[in-house]
Amino acid sequence: MSMIYITRRVTFSASHRLHSDALSDEENRRVFGKCNNPNGHGHNYALKVTVRGEVNPETGIVLNFFDLQDAIDAAILEEVDHKHINLDVPAFKGINPTAENMVVVFWNMLEPKLPPGMLYEMQLYETDNDHVTYRGT
Repeated sequence: MSMIYITRRVTFSASHRLHSDALSDEENRRVFGKCNNPNGHGHNYALKVTVRGEVNPETGIVLNFFDLQDAIDAAILEEVDHKHINLDVPAFKGINPTAENMVVVFWNMLEPKLPPGMLYEMQLYETDNDHVTYRGT
């Protein structure tokens, strides 16, 4: 059988503040600009999760889209939707919630909820024009 890739897109809203304790306040303002606002700022994010596998000959599917949605909801969306990521999400304690760091944390949150080796790729869209892609380690 051939390897098949399926992707589920979900959206959520969250706020965050980009700030590195390793930098001075001035350096943080220079590096992160308005994203370093002390009260944070928000985004309407889109997350694309791609899994891979062979088609089950009995069902004709790799993974039920409803099961993938349930895993994403439980692992990620229930934790971050309508939250301030720096303040409300324990998984980000001590982690600067850049899109790059967020997608890695999300991977680590979701991977245990799926069959081993099935999670292939995540794309996190912070805006319509900006996204990051992660394929694990």
